[in-house]
Amino acid sequence: MRAALVQLTVTDDPAANLPQTVAYLRQAAQAGAGFILTPELTNGLSSSRDHQRAVFRHEAEDPTLAALRAEAQAAGVWLLIGSLGLLTGDADGRFANRSFLIDPTGDIAARYDKIHMFDVNVSETEVYRESAGYRPGSQAVLADLGPARLGMSVCYDLRFPQLYRRLAQAGAGIIAVPAAFNHITGAAHWEPLLRARAIETGAFVLAPAQTGFHPEQAGKGRHTHGHSLAISPWGEVLADGGTEPGVTLVDLDLSQIEAARFRIPALTHDRDFAGP
Repeated sequence: MRAALVQLTVTDDPAANLPQTVAYLRQAAQAGAGFILTPELTNGLSSSRDHQRAVFRHEAEDPTLAALRAEAQAAGVWLLIGSLGLLTGDADGRFANRSFLIDPTGDIAARYDKIHMFDVNVSETEVYRESAGYRPGSQAVLADLGPARLGMSVCYDLRFPQLYRRLAQAGAGIIAVPAAFNHITGAAHWEPLLRARAIETGAFVLAPAQTGFHPEQAGKGRHTHGHSLAISPWGEVLADGGTEPGVTLVDLDLSQIEAARFRIPALTHDRDFAGP
């Protein structure tokens, strides 16, 4: 399976972001990718809840989702839309951070709402409260992806290994971690955590990322780490997208999943224990 990691530097304007995303999807498909992945919040990054409320749409009306579904159908490829910010009908007005798996006919094969919210104090000037704007999901999602099964996750989920163990034990051989990883935490933690999740699960980990500085119409903007990564089931870095927007191709030998799990069958070695 040839996969393509699409790395983006989105603004807070979904309409302006879409043409570049479409161009990269077409580039990836022309290069022979059968599975294309985009990062978290492919439609746009913003720190302003009022701005998000103005530009986000409900799933059924979202133009980014409709356009990318059409591109997947036209190219006949599997597409993982890392996530989109979407309006919901929730009484508190919070948005959904929702990932979509699109099949080669353009249909939505699976949806996943990000479970773990990025509520952190990275530094005195880097404070995030994702749960103030986005409602957390509660359902882990495993989807069929042609010759393999896909475990879906988003960004901050990466720090919760129990999610990935459950997905792998349920049959995931490929795990997606689309992200808009902070540039400070990314420099320290991004690659080690992704390699750890691959080693622990004996699965391929595919992590398309946002990169660089993301300007905002209403807000100071933010920096993301980049370095979209593909990791083998043995924990090896197969591809690194660096820090520029673009497409990174990687060929996956799916037999490596069974081989890694045969050598280290840790997924079958769970034991109950007492305390703490």
